Amino acid sequence: MAASTDTAPSPTTEAAPACTPAPEEDNPKTGVPPTPKTETAAPPEEAPTLPPLPPHEYRIYNRLADQMDYFHDHFRQTWTVLYSACTSNRRPRHLSLKQFLDEGLRLTRYLETHHTIEETHLYPLLARKMPEFRSSGPGAGPTAASNAKSARKGGGGCELLRQHQAIHEGMDEFEGYLTQCKAGQCEFELGVLKEKMDSWGEVLFKHLDQEVRELGAEKMRKYWTLAEMRAMPM
Repeated sequence: MAASTDTAPSPTTEAAPACTPAPEEDNPKTGVPPTPKTETAAPPEEAPTLPPLPPHEYRIYNRLADQMDYFHDHFRQTWTVLYSACTSNRRPRHLSLKQFLDEGLRLTRYLETHHTIEETHLYPLLARKMPEFRSSGPGAGPTAASNAKSARKGGGGCELLRQHQAIHEGMDEFEGYLTQCKAGQCEFELGVLKEKMDSWGEVLFKHLDQEVRELGAEKMRKYWTLAEMRAMPM
C-alpha cells in the first residue's frame, strides 16, 4: 500500500502593514527637540501717508485743538499755583487763605462746567465719526454718542470719559475738603490738600494732553472735511 503523503497547508499571505511616518525624534547628539514649522505672517499693511496740509488748511483742522489747549492751560496754571503751595508748604503771598481756598473751588467749578459741555455737546458730535469719543468705547456704533455724560458717571465709555470719571472722583474729595475748611469745619493744612491733589493730578494732566492730541489736525483730517470743520460750533 502506497504511503500517504500529507500535504502541508499553503501559508496565508498577509498584507504588509501600511507604512506610517515615524515621529520626528529629538536630535540624539544634542537632545534638542525639532523646531516646529511655522508660517510667516504677512506684515500688516500700513495706512497710506497723507500729504502735508497747506498752512491755512492746517489751521482749520487744528482749530479745536488750539481752543481746547487754551482752556486746558488755565487749568494747568491754577493747579500749579495750588500744588506749588503744597510742596513748598507756603501759601502765595498775594493770596489770603480765603482767596486761596476760593481759587481751588473755582478750579472745580470750571472743570465740572468744561466736562459737562464736552459730554453734552462736543463728544456726541465728534462720536459720529470718531470712536475715540464714543460713550461705549471704541467698538460702539455712532448711536452710542448721546449718552456721554451718563457713561462717564457710570464708569464706562471711551478712555477720555473714563479719565473724566477718575478726575471727578478725586476732585470731589478735593472740593469737599476746601468747602469744609472755608466753612470753618476743619483746620486747613497744606499737607492734607496735597494728599487730596495727588489722587487725581496724574490723570488730570494726562487727560489735558491726550484730549488735545485727539483733536489735532492730523487726526481730524482723517474723519472730517474742511467744510465740516468750519461748521463745528466750538
